[in-house]
Amino acid sequence: MRIGSQLIFRGHEVDMRLIEAGALLHDIGRSKTHEIDHAVVGAEIAKEMGLPERLVKVIEVHVGAGIPVNEAVELGLPEKHYFAETLEEKIVAYADKLIMGRREVPFEATVDSFAQKLGENHPSIDRLWTLHNEMNDLIEGNED
Repeated sequence: MRIGSQLIFRGHEVDMRLIEAGALLHDIGRSKTHEIDHAVVGAEIAKEMGLPERLVKVIEVHVGAGIPVNEAVELGLPEKHYFAETLEEKIVAYADKLIMGRREVPFEATVDSFAQKLGENHPSIDRLWTLHNEMNDLIEGNED
């Protein structure tokens, strides 16, 4: 059911225009850098363009499955957390993990890639699986 740009999915109101815009623009920062800070750079570009704050946030938090403050500082990012909080933010972040370069990949391939780069016991691996499980539960209707 659509209400304007809103879609009701399994009892959750989802802004489809925000998801579509986020899907298209989440990597806009890669126009200037291909490092982890592309999310921060992308958010800055989006702000300069006068894009809505909700879209800026989608762009800023799509990296990994979230980055806590301490890891952000270690990575040279501004001191704050980078976690998807809204359903729209989570959908864009999760969809981003299903693409590598120009090809669609199984989620496990993304986990393997993160494990190779960061180590199998890096906390980001657990965060990836948490996001994956949350999205699968939503899709399959297995929510609490």
